[in-house]
Amino acid sequence: MITLERVGNTPMVPVELIINDRVHRVHLKLEGANPGESIKMRTALALVNDLEQRGLLREGSTIVESTSGNLGIAISMIARERGYQFTAVIDPKTTPENIAKMEVLGAQIEMVRHSDDTGSYLLARLERVRELLERSPHYVWTNQYGNQANPTIHYQWTAPEIYRQMQQRIDAIFIAVSTGGTLAGIARYLREVSPRTRVIAVDAHGSVIFGLPPASRKLTGIGASCPSNFITLDSYDSYCIVRDEEAFAFCRLLHETTAIKVGGSSGAVLAACARYLAEYGGARDVVCICPDTGNNYATTIYNDEWLQEHEISLTGALGSTQRILRSYP
Repeated sequence: MITLERVGNTPMVPVELIINDRVHRVHLKLEGANPGESIKMRTALALVNDLEQRGLLREGSTIVESTSGNLGIAISMIARERGYQFTAVIDPKTTPENIAKMEVLGAQIEMVRHSDDTGSYLLARLERVRELLERSPHYVWTNQYGNQANPTIHYQWTAPEIYRQMQQRIDAIFIAVSTGGTLAGIARYLREVSPRTRVIAVDAHGSVIFGLPPASRKLTGIGASCPSNFITLDSYDSYCIVRDEEAFAFCRLLHETTAIKVGGSSGAVLAACARYLAEYGGARDVVCICPDTGNNYATTIYNDEWLQEHEISLTGALGSTQRILRSYP
């Protein structure tokens, strides 16, 4: 059974980044160790529990959510266990691995194929969710984009866990942004207990979350084509924009040198961290939240043919980072 006891307490693994010939220790919070292999299991539990507590889910209900993959897998697992139907509204960027997992878990797949001018499908996915809600009262939306249960679970649970694992010492923490729930919740907690900690939001090139112009991107699970409902100016000290090739290069380098396999948003967080350390080398107790494993990206990030097909070159994408080494306490 998927309970709070089975989720969380994910490993904090130290690695060493060699940047400009200087060694920097960085702690990777590997959320892929959760059931469902992502941090989204925490979010999914919070969202479904909230609907149940408000009496919105009952026998015969169908949960519906727009997802790029990880949240869909997590909700699929919870819905199957608790006896609900689940409809995942996805798009062509969702990896075949993620789609297969959701289908095996009993999810119904709604694929939207109409993108905006930048190749983003988020607005189309949300429109399909609204159509389903209007079609039948049996559909109930978890709404990861607006439900306060999203940031609250990371304030109450994820952040204290990280702070405890780091023995209450965090100089800087790097957090990928999509809905903004993880960032908002963790930042709120750290502002209360560790105001000195610098919170760096990591976004994808082409995302509009921080008011930059939209553009096409291949990264999934990070960035958005509409602003976050959760992020405030107090949620971050600075933000870092990462391109596809940078994120993918760090995914590949981490796997090649340490055998740790992470997804694209984790690669983006590592890229942002490396860039930060190259400029501000004094940070010692540094955390990178790695939202998921790389197991769902065998056909994309870890596939040379896919990279070539999409004209993504990793040459020179690592900047001043020469190597990543596994480190031990």
